[in-house]
Amino acid sequence: MDKWLYRASIALVVIGLFVSIYMTIYKVSGNEGMCLGSGDCSTVNASRFSEVNGIPVAVIGIIGYIAILAVHFFENRNSFFKKNGTLLIFGMSLTGFIFTVWLVYVELALLNAICPFCVTSQVAMTLIFIIALIRLIKQPQS
Repeated sequence: MDKWLYRASIALVVIGLFVSIYMTIYKVSGNEGMCLGSGDCSTVNASRFSEVNGIPVAVIGIIGYIAILAVHFFENRNSFFKKNGTLLIFGMSLTGFIFTVWLVYVELALLNAICPFCVTSQVAMTLIFIIALIRLIKQPQS
């Protein structure tokens, strides 16, 4: 296993997790000061696209990032995850990346607003996906 890619992926997951937690607090509290001067943040967060079946998108992000982090954690500790962890992370990050592409489309084409916190999470998930793909390709065949 390439430790640099593994560590970079974990760092990006932690960044995405923190941003998702921050945005969940913002969504629940409605504290406009948390946008740090970006009105687009409020536009995105108040839109109908900020929730999926009543669940804030940021909460979905928290769940996704925790799931990816958990697989990373067990990847070196459990034989099932040692064998399948890279593929699981790839699958989860692919799902997150596809969702990210949808959210970017929503921000740019439908809302005409760009939330800097959302972009941070979107970049993190995109990089996690790219790293997961590289790790999958480099994985030794058994």
